[in-house]
Amino acid sequence: QVQLVESGGGSVQAGGSLRLSCDVSRLSTSRYCMGWFRQAPGKEREGVATIYPGDGHLYYADSVNGRFTISQDTTKRTLYLPMNSLKPEDTDMYYCAADGRWYLCYPRSWSEGRYNYWGQGTQVTVSA
Repeated sequence: QVQLVESGGGSVQAGGSLRLSCDVSRLSTSRYCMGWFRQAPGKEREGVATIYPGDGHLYYADSVNGRFTISQDTTKRTLYLPMNSLKPEDTDMYYCAADGRWYLCYPRSWSEGRYNYWGQGTQVTVSA
């Protein structure tokens, strides 16, 4: 059974940093579109960043570009999201996701939210 387990969330002050990790089991991350999404209660899920498996191209939401960096260690099957210069509006539950349909890596497909595999989420809270 495929499992995605996020960790690294927490509470920080604005301007601080956190590093999220997502440990993946029973799935080859190098062959799947891997991504980070976030969602607050009562809000729609928002794409944060994805890694396209074909050429490793990275895609970012405009709101996090330059502050967050998505990466992965395929040997460890771990996805990372170091987050710097955090803002109160970054407060959300963060989820990692995986899907074999590579087109879901494109930002225009993020709103579909049809990734097959999701983690349970890790909370990030940024105070002003």
